[in-house]
Amino acid sequence: MGREVSKSCMDGLVTEMVSSYCTRFYANKPELAARRIEAIGYQVGHQLSERYTIERPRFTDHLEAIKFICKDFWSELFKKQIDNLKTNHRGTFVLQDNKFPWLSRMSGDDLSVENGMEDPESKGAQAMSMYCYFPCGIIRGALSNLGIPCAVSADISSLPACSFVISVKA
Repeated sequence: MGREVSKSCMDGLVTEMVSSYCTRFYANKPELAARRIEAIGYQVGHQLSERYTIERPRFTDHLEAIKFICKDFWSELFKKQIDNLKTNHRGTFVLQDNKFPWLSRMSGDDLSVENGMEDPESKGAQAMSMYCYFPCGIIRGALSNLGIPCAVSADISSLPACSFVISVKA
């Protein structure tokens, strides 16, 4: 849809942003780092959805907007569509990306502690989750711009897969 940024530049930018917020700006306050990273993603998603929908008619329902995110929006960002979309038809949507680019260079070892046991509170798991706050913010910002207030969370079940859970606010 116009100007593009190379994948390696974007990967480097996201890596540096997460690293800076987690180790320099908010080294002792990971919850503040997470909020700030998500807020940056929100601004990016809001502006991108404005740009990508400027010549489109407004979406008539939530499902239509979510499908736009899964197909067109995700394709603009990552050159691929979301792999799977699920909904409970009551305001919860799950977007599954089986090869999420920003997690593709990480390994399962990043989730484990020194003794080899997987620990969700480990530093590796916490660092990996930081990479999900930015795309959660992007999704939330894009949907907010489309008139859908929501909360977005991410779940990393097995690398490099990532599920984004969208809960639409009433």
